[in-house]
Amino acid sequence: MNSPTLMLRPHAPRSAWALEQAGVPPLLARLFAARGVRSADELDDGLARLLPPADLLGATQAARLLADALRDGLRLCVVADYDCDGATACAVALRGLALLGAAPDRLGYVVPDRAVHGYGLTPTIVDLALAQGAQVLLTVDNGIAGIAGVAHARAQGMAVVVTDHHLSAQVDGETVLPDANVIVNPNQPGCGFASKHLAGVGVIFYVLMALRSELRARGVFADASNGNGAAPAQPKLDALLDLVALGTVADVVRLDANNRRLVAQGLKRIRAGRMQPGVAALFAASRREPSRAAGFDFGFALGPRINAAGRLSDMTLGIECLLTDDPARAAQLAQQLDHINGRRREVEAGMREQAEALLGVLLQQLSGPDAAPPALAIYGRDFHEGVVGIVASRLKEQVHRPTFVFARGQDGLLKGSGRSIEGFHLRDALDLVSKRHPGVLKKFGGHAMAAGCTLAEADFATFDAAFQQVAREGLDAATLARRVLSDGPLGIEHFNIDTVQALNAQVWGPSFEAPLFSDEVEVVSQRLVGEKHLKLVLKHAGTLRDAIWFGRIEPLPERVILVYRLSVDEYNGRQRLQMIVEAAQDIAAHPTPCPSH
Repeated sequence: MNSPTLMLRPHAPRSAWALEQAGVPPLLARLFAARGVRSADELDDGLARLLPPADLLGATQAARLLADALRDGLRLCVVADYDCDGATACAVALRGLALLGAAPDRLGYVVPDRAVHGYGLTPTIVDLALAQGAQVLLTVDNGIAGIAGVAHARAQGMAVVVTDHHLSAQVDGETVLPDANVIVNPNQPGCGFASKHLAGVGVIFYVLMALRSELRARGVFADASNGNGAAPAQPKLDALLDLVALGTVADVVRLDANNRRLVAQGLKRIRAGRMQPGVAALFAASRREPSRAAGFDFGFALGPRINAAGRLSDMTLGIECLLTDDPARAAQLAQQLDHINGRRREVEAGMREQAEALLGVLLQQLSGPDAAPPALAIYGRDFHEGVVGIVASRLKEQVHRPTFVFARGQDGLLKGSGRSIEGFHLRDALDLVSKRHPGVLKKFGGHAMAAGCTLAEADFATFDAAFQQVAREGLDAATLARRVLSDGPLGIEHFNIDTVQALNAQVWGPSFEAPLFSDEVEVVSQRLVGEKHLKLVLKHAGTLRDAIWFGRIEPLPERVILVYRLSVDEYNGRQRLQMIVEAAQDIAAHPTPCPSH
C-alpha cells in the first residue's frame, strides 16, 4: 500500500489560550484544544461530573428490580461475555452486588465458552444458570441480541435484566429487542443518555450506582437523618473503578468526556496502590509498574492477558483472577493468564503469516500492492477462531481496508471477526449483506468498528463478493486513503522525561487520540534489530536522538519527516528518551506535511 498522507491536526489557538489562562501547561493546552476541549471545566475528572445514572434509560427500573431481589434473598446469576469488557463487567457486577448487601450464596455467574456456546445469552447458557438455581438473570456486555435466550429464561420463570452496549438486532429493517424485564443500554431506541460509548463494564457500573440510590431511598443504609443505627454504612462503589477503567480501555470504545472520567478515576486509584488483587497481579505478571499506570497498560498488557483466556482457554480464569481477594491466588491465576497469552501470541503469529501470504497472492492477482480491494475477507482452514479478531485488526492496519478473518468452528460453520476503518460502519454493512443475500449470514452483530458473523463454508465466496460490493458502494477515495494526524513539531524544550510523564498521566484513546508529533530529521544511522525493527540514530534540531520503528524493515532516506511519540526506555535501572516512529514522509516528495482541511 502507499505511504500514508501526513496531516496536521487542526489547532484551536483561542481554546488553547483559554486553557493556559486556567493554568493548563502550554503543551497540554495545545493538545487538548486540538481535541475539542474548550475550557478547563471539561478536564475536571471528578466523580461528581459523571453523567447521572437516572439519565440512562432502564437504570432506575433495573435498580428497583435488583433491590427487590436483594430484599427477598433471590439467587442472582450474572451472564458474562468472554472478552475483557465482559470479564471486568462480571467482576464489577458481583463485587458491587456484594457491597450492596447480596449474600455470597445468592450470587453466581456463567460465561460462554467461545468454541462450545458461541456468543451471548443463548438458551443453553440459560440452562447453565438454571442449574445453579438462578432466579434472576443479569447480563453484562451481552443480551441485547439474545432474543431466544431471554424468551427461554422468562418461560422458566426467571426475571431478566439485560445490561449491554451493543446495537440491537434488526429484522427486515426493524429493531427487535428481547422481552426482558428491563433493558439498560445507551444504544437502545429511546435512550437519551449523552454518552453512547459506555463499555459493558460502564453500563453495569451505572446500574450499580442507580441500585445504591434506590437502596438509600429505601432506608437500607445508616443515615443520621433516619436514625437507623443498626443499618450498614453506604458502600463506596469507587472501589470498583480500577475494573471499570480496565474494561473500558480494553474494549476500545470512544473516550468521550464521561468515559475519560471513568478511566482517569480508575488510573488514579491504581497509581495510589488501591486496586483489586487480580489487577495488581496482572501488573506484576506483565512487568508493569502500577504507580505509573497509564491507559496503554490496560490496552496492551493487562487487557490482552485477560482476553487470551477467552480466546484460547476458559474466561473463568480471567473472571476468577478479578474476583479473588487472595493475593497469592491472584498471582497464580495471573501467571496462568500470562502463559496463555504467550500461546496466543504464537498462534496469532502463525495465522498472520498465513493470512499475509493469502493477501499477497490476492494483491498480485489485482496487479500489485496498491490495488487492494475495497474490503477483505480471508479464511484459513487452520485458523483458530479465538484469534481471528486480532488478525483482522492487524491486517486492517496493514492495508487500511475493512477486514474479516474467518476460522472453522467446532460446529463446522465459519466464525468471522471483522475490524473497520473510520467512515465505514461494519455492523450496518453486514445488515446490508444479509438483506441482499438472505440466509448467507446465520447470525451477525457488533459495532461500527468491530463486528462478527457466522456462515457456512459453502457461502464464503458469496459473502466475500457481497461484502466487497457493499464496501465499494460505501467507501470513497478519501476514506480509503490512509492518513496520519500529527500534532506538529515538538519544541526542543519538551524533549525530556518530564514531558513523557506528563503525557502518560493523561487519558488518551479513540476520539481523544494520544499525541503524535512530526519533525524533519536527518537519519545518521539505521539498522535492523530482532530482524523486524528499524533502530535509528537521528539528528534533530542539532541533537542526536535514539528512535525505533517497530515492524519496519525498509531503510529510510537520509532526510525525512518522521511522525513519532515520545517514550522512556528503561534498561538496568537507567532511563533514556526514545522516539517511537509511527510514520514517515520523504521530504523530496513532500516538503512539508499536508495541512488538514
